[in-house]
Amino acid sequence: MSAPVRVLVCDDQMLIRTALVTIVGAQPDMEVAGECGDGRTAVRLAGEVRPDVVLMDIRMPVLDGLEATRLLAGAGVPHPVKVLVLTTFNLDAYVYEALRAGAAGFLLKDAPPDRLLHGIRTVASGAALLDPEVTRQLVGRYATRIRPAEDASRHAPLTPRELEVLRLIADGLSNSEIAAVLVISPETVKTFVSRILAKLQLRDRVQAVVYAYRHGLAT
Repeated sequence: MSAPVRVLVCDDQMLIRTALVTIVGAQPDMEVAGECGDGRTAVRLAGEVRPDVVLMDIRMPVLDGLEATRLLAGAGVPHPVKVLVLTTFNLDAYVYEALRAGAAGFLLKDAPPDRLLHGIRTVASGAALLDPEVTRQLVGRYATRIRPAEDASRHAPLTPRELEVLRLIADGLSNSEIAAVLVISPETVKTFVSRILAKLQLRDRVQAVVYAYRHGLAT
């Protein structure tokens, strides 16, 4: 039997934090490693309890979730922690920056418990999580800010098929959904995704989405 997924819950709203702790704590394959209400404490606790996943709110006192995410999972962090960002339905303006800071993905705060738990398990397994309901809105909302004025697609070291897969990833589609669109097997999609990440030296699908929009490969 594998060890339970240890989750650190960080949200400054006590009712939401209590609900998250209750949901996580009720799962046989998870345990609550700790809880807190500000980013500074989140960074300190993460160093002490070494969680597998941190559920991170964005707007918190003392140190916001964006900076806390950068300190826990950003470039150059020797032992990065998997951070799952929680945001409100109106798409907090800092979510995109949190993904750039190293977050493994994001979920809506009002997502049903089963989606939250699936998200935690997905991130804990080492995969990235992009909520398909909000991916297009999230990146599209800031497209004018994150996309360069000149189309850089001709510089991408990808084949036409890989570019097609990358654009579908940027739309928030899962491997199975991409497979249905392109009429290929999910295993083939997985191979394409691995090649894309390797060629572009990206860590996961989240970084692939950011890359696609920053380099004009998606609109």
